Order: sequence, then structure tokens, then C-alpha cells
Amino acid sequence: MAIPDLTPHPVAAKYAVLVDVGYLYAAAGEVLLGARERKEYRVSADELIQALKKHAMERIPGELLRVYWYDAARDRVPTVDQRVIAQLPWVKVRLGNLNARGQQKGVDAQIRSDLEALARHHAVSDTILIAGDEDMVPAVEAAQTFGVRIHLWGVEPPYGTNQAERLVWESDTVEELTADFLRPYFSRAAQVVPAAPPAPPSPAQVFAGRTAVTKPAVRTPGQVTKLGPSRPRVEEVGEHVAQKWILTRGRDNVRDLLPGPLLPTVIDTELLIEAEKELGHSLRPYPEARVWLRDGFWARVYREFDLGVGISTK
Repeated sequence: MAIPDLTPHPVAAKYAVLVDVGYLYAAAGEVLLGARERKEYRVSADELIQALKKHAMERIPGELLRVYWYDAARDRVPTVDQRVIAQLPWVKVRLGNLNARGQQKGVDAQIRSDLEALARHHAVSDTILIAGDEDMVPAVEAAQTFGVRIHLWGVEPPYGTNQAERLVWESDTVEELTADFLRPYFSRAAQVVPAAPPAPPSPAQVFAGRTAVTKPAVRTPGQVTKLGPSRPRVEEVGEHVAQKWILTRGRDNVRDLLPGPLLPTVIDTELLIEAEKELGHSLRPYPEARVWLRDGFWARVYREFDLGVGISTK
């Protein structure tokens, strides 16, 4: 009878990164820009997440399970930035509610719940926690009872501290993300200046080319001309989609797209899909129609915010 091999086999270590976005953004905005509100600055969140993943890989042995990105949104309807982040690989966006006073509700509870669940089910051996609230302490203690090591990361404060003392005490290791580390991903929001009204055309411009004769296209026998969609119709659909988004996603979320005229790839794709549904046919064979669609979209958005009409450059 063969003797069974009872030698314990090493288990591959895994770790997760849990980010309280409200804490991270507020602390970084203060130390880098002296900003008090999120609308005062822009964040290259996708690049920041990649930097955090690389930083974690250099410090924690094992394999990354995923990054948990805890943020808040009005009525839990994701903003443009949150929708883009949710498309990133190995990133899980968790949303709490943002009330009328700009206060986050339910975010801490989600972090505590996930931290305890990951530890209870032995999904990770280590957890990096980017947070500062003392409410995290019970979840940290619970995770540690299941053998999970907690690595607390904080943002360099301009003075004093921006993390609860008990949270620092209870964590297994503590590290500070420096202002130099965070600086490439934060920038002050540009103030949108209304566009000046266009100058009226001169008579020469009005009548220029009036006598030009267009030579008719010559078709070979059997050739079928492929007609694309009309520009007015495509622009109308672009405006309709913009109006729909303003009503369903809210003015604040649409405002995140300003100053334009470029759209994040994810949002640009959504615009195309919704327009094609309304038109009943594809716009993909017609690059010029994609430009008209964006022009119509921005025309409606700019009117909503009294900015004048913009033209897409993409």
C-alpha cells in the first residue's frame, strides 16, 4: 500500500487592493492643489490605478486578485469617469450613494463587508487598504483573525495626519503615498470659457464659389452607389442621445465630459451604439457620420451649459 504524501504544499499567495476613493482623492487634492472639492481637479484614474498596482506588486509577494474601487454617485448612477474605470481589467467598482449635500453613504460599509468576506473565504493572504477612517478598524481586526495581513497605505498629509490613529495601530504595516508619487495623476480642472460668437461672413465669403460647377460622377455599368446617412439626420440623433443622457444620467454626470470635444473611448462607443439603434442601421462604414454624430451631441451639451456649439476633432 502506497504511503500518502502528507507534505504540505505551498499555497500561492494572493492579495487585493481596497481603495476608499473619497479619502484618496480628498487627501491628494489637498496636499497637491490645496483643493477642498473634487470638482476643482481632474484625476487620470486609469493611470493612477496602474501605478497603484505596480507599487503593490513591488511590495507584496503573490498574485493580485483585483483592485476594489469604492466611490459614490448620486442615486448610485455611475459618472462618466466611473464608467470608464469599471471597464479596466482586474478592477471592481463599488458605488455608494452621494446625497444632496455631497456626503458619501454606504461606502465604508461596503469596504468592511468585502474585507471581511475576502478574509473569511481565504481568498487573499494580504490586503492593501487605502483609507483613513476609524470605522475600518473592526473589519481590519476581523480579517486578521482569519490570518490576513493588512497593509495600510495613506496619503502624505500637508500637516499632522489624515488617518485615524487606531487604524494605524491595528494595521500590520503602514506606508505613505508621497505627493511626488501622486502628482502625475492630479491636475487642476480647467475653467470652461464660453466660446465667442462667430463673426458674420463677408459678402465675398457668402457668394464665393456660387458659380462653381460640379462635374457629375461617372458610373460604370452595373455599379451601385452606396448612399450614406444624411448629415442633418445624424446630428439630430446625436442631440437626441445627449438630451436622453442629461435626463437619465443627470447634468452633473454629463458635465464631467466638458470641456470636450473629445470623448472617452467607452463613452464614444456608447454614443455610437445608441445612435445606431435609433437610426436602425450601422454608421461604422461612414467615418464622416461619426464626426456628425459627435457634433450633434456636443451641440446639445454646449447649449445645456450655455457654452456655444463645438465641433468634434476626433
